[in-house]
Parts: sequence; structure tokens; C-alpha cells
Amino acid sequence: RKKRACFHGGRRCAFVYGNGRGVFCPGGKGLERKIMKKLIVLSSACGVGKSTIKEKLNKKKLLENYSCIDTDEVGINWWDYAGTENEAKFSDDCIAEAVRMSGDKNLLFVTCMNPYDFYGKVHIPSEIASTFFIGMTCSDDEIMRRLKARPAERMCGSDEFITGQIQYNNWFKENAGKFQLYIDNTDLTIDETVEEIARF
Repeated sequence: RKKRACFHGGRRCAFVYGNGRGVFCPGGKGLERKIMKKLIVLSSACGVGKSTIKEKLNKKKLLENYSCIDTDEVGINWWDYAGTENEAKFSDDCIAEAVRMSGDKNLLFVTCMNPYDFYGKVHIPSEIASTFFIGMTCSDDEIMRRLKARPAERMCGSDEFITGQIQYNNWFKENAGKFQLYIDNTDLTIDETVEEIARF
């Protein structure tokens, strides 16, 4: 078995072993067990359909071993971080809270984050054993249509915002081969997109 690091009671434990799914610590009071999780990040520009796909995955219960959680669900507000010295911790805190919310299940996390930011800047909880990225895109015209149709309070309808999201969408297309799974849902139904994710 592979030895792993652990802390209990404020001190380091030298006798910890993991079996790939849980970590068992003989120190402290009895045995402690930490569930090791897979993390799948479903990422795209705004307007591509991430939240719709997440809702359909939850409704159809195609990923029974996963909790599907959106950035908007974790209760952490970007504007509490923007412009402060803690701005870089926003993604850290969102993922940490999503991991907590997922309980003993693996996590499919729905976000706008790209792999470069994730691998270069984000600190993930020790419960995460492996990470996989799904990149998703649609046509520029579809992004424009969806963002303009959103309520005004979401502040997604300006030409500047839409242009930025289309540019980000094109970045995903240009880097399609860098994702473990890439989906262009332009000509796919919601059910077809969901089924492709479930097969992955």
C-alpha cells in the first residue's frame, strides 16, 4: 500500500496508508477515513450551455457516483474577491466548497475555468485523486443569442461581454485536443450532449 501524508490532533502522522479510494490513519482516536475523489471539470465560455447540461445530468441520474455542482451553487461571490489580495483564492474556495458539498461522491464541477488557470494557479483539496477536463463549445451565433436572452440583472448582454465570451469560446476550439473530452454541441441536442458526457 502507498504511504500518504496525514495530520491529526495538530501533528503529523508517520503511519498512514492509502488504498486509492480512502486514507486510513491509525493515529489519534481510532481510524480516520478520507474519501478520495475523481474531479471532472466541465468548462466552457458563458452561453455554451453548462448549467443546462448539469441540470439534465442531475435529472436523468446518469452519473450516480458523481455530484454535479455548478460554481453558482457553492454560495461564494466573485465580487467579494475581485480587486482584493485574495482574488486568486476564488477558484480555490469554490472547488473546496464543491468537494465538501459532494459528500462521499466524486465531483463533476461546472465552471468557466480553463485548464491553464487550474494547473498553474489553483490549489485543490487533498481528497482529489485525479482530475479530468471536458471542454465544450457551440457556435458564436448561438452564444450571442443565448447571452442576449438572459435577464438584464445578469449583465451578460453587452457587446463587450459577448465579444469576450466568443473569443474565449474560440480559445476552447483552438485547444480542443488538450482536453480529455471535447464536445462541440452546436448540432447536438441536450440529451445527446449529456449522453456523451455520461459515456466518458
